[in-house]
Amino acid sequence: MKKLKKSTKVDFATYLGVTLAFIVLTVLKNNGMLTRSLTGQLVPICCYIVMAVSLNLTVGILGELSLGHAGFMSIGAFSGVITAMSLQSAVPSAAVRLVLALVVGAVFAAMAGFIVGMPVLRLRGDYLAIVTLAAGEIIKELINCLIVGRDENGLHIIFNASGAKSVNDLGLSETGKVIIKGAQGATGTQTIASFTAGFILIMLTLVIVLNLIHSRSGRAIMALRDNRIAAESVGINITKYKLMAFVTSAALAGAAGALYGLNFSNLTSTKFDFNTSILVLVFVVLGGLGNIWGSIVSAAVLTILPEALRGFDDYRMLVYAVVLILVMLATNDPRVKALLSRIVPRREKGEKAND
Repeated sequence: MKKLKKSTKVDFATYLGVTLAFIVLTVLKNNGMLTRSLTGQLVPICCYIVMAVSLNLTVGILGELSLGHAGFMSIGAFSGVITAMSLQSAVPSAAVRLVLALVVGAVFAAMAGFIVGMPVLRLRGDYLAIVTLAAGEIIKELINCLIVGRDENGLHIIFNASGAKSVNDLGLSETGKVIIKGAQGATGTQTIASFTAGFILIMLTLVIVLNLIHSRSGRAIMALRDNRIAAESVGINITKYKLMAFVTSAALAGAAGALYGLNFSNLTSTKFDFNTSILVLVFVVLGGLGNIWGSIVSAAVLTILPEALRGFDDYRMLVYAVVLILVMLATNDPRVKALLSRIVPRREKGEKAND
C-alpha cells in the first residue's frame, strides 16, 4: 500500500483536529458546561479562524503583506446582512438565507478584492501594506455612507456622501424596514448565525486553501514568494497568480464577515477598522507564516484570551504590537535562522531513520 505524503497526513490531522474540537465544544455547550461569554464567542472564533487562514494565503503563501483584510470582511458582513434581511419574507428558512448571505458576501468581497488587487498588487513590501491599509479604511468610510431599506417594492439605497440625507429620504412604505442607517450601521438584524455554520465554513475554507496550496497554481504562487525573478523567467504569470491568491483570500474573508454580521443584532463598520486587520495579522504571524494549523490555534486562543483577561483589555493591542515586533525580529535574525536550519535537518533525518 502506498504511503501517504507528509503534507497529506498534516492536512488530515488538521481536518480531524477541527472536527474533534467542534464535537467537544458542542457537547460541552449542550450540557451547559461552557460559560455564557465563551458560548457567545464560538461564532466569532470561527469567523476569526477563517480570517486568519485566508490572510495566511496572502501573507504566508503569496508572501505579500496586506493590512486591509478587515475591509473585505466588512463588505461581506453588510452585503450578507442586506441579503438575509431582504429575503426574510421570501425565504422562511433561516439556514437557506444564511447560505445565500455567505455566498453573496463572498462574491461581493471577491469583486472588491479584484478591483483593489489589479492596481495594488503591482506594489510590493511596505508600499503594498500601506495601500491595502488605505483601501480597507476607504471601504469602511464608504459603508458609513450607505443607507439601505426594503419594502414590498424592493431595496432602496442611498449613498449619503454629503451627510445631508437620512432614512426618511428612502421613501419606504409603511411596511418597509430600514436595514442600514449610515454610520449607525445595521440594526434589528435577525441573528441566524450558528456554531455549526461556523464549523462548516472553517472546513470549507480549509478544503479551498489546502487544495490550492498543493495544486499547480499553489506551487506557482509559492514560487513567486520564494524568487519572483526566477518565477517570471520560467513563464509564470505574476499578475494572474497574485490575483488568484488575493481574490480567494478576499472571498473567504467576505464569507467570514457575513457569518460575523449575522451573529449580532446591531453591527457598525467600526468593528472592521485598522485594529481588526492588525489583530488578524497577529494571528497569522504568531501561528507561523504559511502554517495553516498554527493560524487556527492562534486565532482561537487569542480570541478567547481578551475575555479571560478582561482586566487587561486596555493593553491588549499594545501587547499584540510588541509581540508582533518581537516575532518578526526573531524570525529575521540570522542567528535564529541558523539555529532552525540545524534543527530541521536533524528532525528530517530522524524521521527517515524511523521509516
